[in-house]
Amino acid sequence: MGKKFKWSWTSALVGAATATAATAILSSKPRDPTVHLISINLTSLKLNFPALDTDLILTVHVTNPNIAAIQYSSTNMSIYYSGCLLGSARVNAGSQPPRSCQLLQLPARLSGLELAHHAKKLLADVARREMVLNAAVDIEGEAKVLWWDHKFRVHVDSHVTVDPVFLDVIDQQNKSVLMLFDA
Repeated sequence: MGKKFKWSWTSALVGAATATAATAILSSKPRDPTVHLISINLTSLKLNFPALDTDLILTVHVTNPNIAAIQYSSTNMSIYYSGCLLGSARVNAGSQPPRSCQLLQLPARLSGLELAHHAKKLLADVARREMVLNAAVDIEGEAKVLWWDHKFRVHVDSHVTVDPVFLDVIDQQNKSVLMLFDA
């Protein structure tokens, strides 16, 4: 009636370690990425009669705190001044390893005509050397954990104070929210 069972500490330890590792991987809670604007560099001014459009490069530091590498598609970040759409920055498709940081160079174009509509406020901001910009972007992609692909969307809202003369970043508040979807 009875088969004899032989106990093995090695099998028990391997089984416990495997179960612990699988539980840690499968139950680890995804965390929101962090985003910080590092610098703004003016690349060109283009005459778009009756105003000048401004081309910039935004250097952004992005941290992926999660245990999964991600792949994301290209998108545009909207940039607002005084509640109106001022321009956009291009986020190219790419990837980021797990638990890593990257610097992204985002080409941006700001509308001189839109700035001209806010000339009085802009001149006051230049005089006080503080200009408040807001930005929003939705980034979609996939994170691969073991053999499962998880689709995600990250929404980032940024509130940035810059020096409009030297384009230095004075202060910023960034909020990112990660949403996971079933594959």
